[in-house]
Amino acid sequence: MSEETLRRQLAESFAHRARLYQLILDELRAELGAGRAEEVLGRAIYRRGAQLAGRYAPFAPGDLPGLRDAFVGGLPDGGALFAPEVVRCDSGGLDIHFHRCPLKEAWLDAGLAEEEVATLCRVAAQVDRGLFEAAGSRFDADTYRPGGEGCCQLHVRPGP
Repeated sequence: MSEETLRRQLAESFAHRARLYQLILDELRAELGAGRAEEVLGRAIYRRGAQLAGRYAPFAPGDLPGLRDAFVGGLPDGGALFAPEVVRCDSGGLDIHFHRCPLKEAWLDAGLAEEEVATLCRVAAQVDRGLFEAAGSRFDADTYRPGGEGCCQLHVRPGP
């Protein structure tokens, strides 16, 4: 199989995940209302991130260069899908700006309104919150906003 075929399949798998998030959120909204739906889906996505935290726990609470190398170095396709830029990496914090996001791109390609894409990005970012918090770090994210450049900006700080 060619590298080009693998890249296309990888992008398609992220698009599939994006559409699943969207459909699950739609169903939960119908049953629970918008706020509760986002909360429930966000908790589930957070739990998945926490399940992945083990590979990053050795870097907590303060080896942010090691965490950077493990996290950014482990992104699919050498990071091409996310185009990460490490904005800061020192003893006080690790900040990563993603210039691309295959989930966001899939939602926009599907014709969703930018406000809905922003909501889905906020919910989907819970995977990173779960990952970094369960690994022993403090975490915050600035997720996509309509008209914004790129996508998420992750802010990781040494753990408690």
